[in-house]
Amino acid sequence: MDRHEQFRNAAIDRGIPEDEVDAFAEHLRFAVWARPAADGEESAGRMGGLPLLPAGVDWPGGEFPLPFIGSVDCAALPRAEGLDLPADGSLLFFLHHEEDMEEHPSTDYARVLHVPAGTQTQEAAPPPDHDSRTFFCESIPFVAPEQRIAAQVLPELPDWIADRDVQLCELVDELWPEAKNRYRYTLHLGGYCTNVGSSDGPHTQMSFDSVQEQRAANPDLSSDERWRLQREEEQRLVGQWLPLAQFSTQSEVYYGCFLIRTEDLAAKSFDRMRSFTMFTE
Repeated sequence: MDRHEQFRNAAIDRGIPEDEVDAFAEHLRFAVWARPAADGEESAGRMGGLPLLPAGVDWPGGEFPLPFIGSVDCAALPRAEGLDLPADGSLLFFLHHEEDMEEHPSTDYARVLHVPAGTQTQEAAPPPDHDSRTFFCESIPFVAPEQRIAAQVLPELPDWIADRDVQLCELVDELWPEAKNRYRYTLHLGGYCTNVGSSDGPHTQMSFDSVQEQRAANPDLSSDERWRLQREEEQRLVGQWLPLAQFSTQSEVYYGCFLIRTEDLAAKSFDRMRSFTMFTE
């Protein structure tokens, strides 16, 4: 029995009409959440430190190396429904949050590398002069301290649903009470985008850009029509683009979010991901 079936059976057992349960369940997603691993706890990856790169592969970024965020061991990750991560190998995440913040969406200052199982790897040497590489506005070291992470699957719902389906939201909390402790987690894969700070979330920004292109082609679009088109486009994009990885950076004011289309994730086309660094203030 998968988690959606577990939820559905529990809701129907409480006498909630099946059509209400099914409509709610369409918005119920499951994500892999990772937190610092305790002593003796199985590791699912690590944050910070130096990346294990395939032999002969240079540090991503070339002349301007990208800071290494962390990596996950796909074989050690628990499986989450609807999240088609590779079954094995490793995913490595790189991001220069300050540069990326200036470009939305960006591919120049972020990378995701999939290293297939069995690939010969070696710990990368720090880039030349890495000790002198700090970020423009904050004195943050280029190489972050290394920390093992452990992972588990937790449910996620869109923010708007809490006011519409209180009983079913409470059931989700009851079935997976550990989800209330998300503040302990440093990385999560899948689910919904966490919107931080006062800036627009990734899907809102993408839908705005799309409607602006339509407006350029059709200047007579009314304000009401533009809002309607943007809402429809945002809903479509939420279903099409999944948050591959979301994480806090070493900075207190930047938050990383990598998005990928469902078909690109299934095809392991990680070069097609988009990065949206958010400002938390």
